[in-house]
Amino acid sequence: MAENDNKFTLKIITPDRTFYEDRVSMVEFNTVEGEVGIFRQHIPMTMIVAPGILTITQDNEVKEAALHAGFAEVLPEQVTILAEIIEWPTEIDVDRAQEAKERAEGRIRENAPGTDMKRAEMSLKRAVARINAVK
Repeated sequence: MAENDNKFTLKIITPDRTFYEDRVSMVEFNTVEGEVGIFRQHIPMTMIVAPGILTITQDNEVKEAALHAGFAEVLPEQVTILAEIIEWPTEIDVDRAQEAKERAEGRIRENAPGTDMKRAEMSLKRAVARINAVK
């Protein structure tokens, strides 16, 4: 590898498949502590993934996917994301995502006894990530 190569290996793995594996210039995604952008030679760390849009920059091309939950390991030359669910925009059923968003908003709005608010909020975040990935 050339010394001036600014790329690193990005691997995204789900329980059913290797979703993505290639050399990239940057990856951005949400964590429970906020949004992060990772370049080559980032300090080593681990993080918990939060629902949102994952953005992959590879040369002059940008790819986006809806990333819902998981863990990320960052090393200077590689980032590995173990994702519970991640979807390309072409894999998303927008009508179903919109229905899930409306159900979650209803549960939050009603706040009925026995409603698991954290679960309803996570459902809302996942639905919004799906909808935004398609836009």
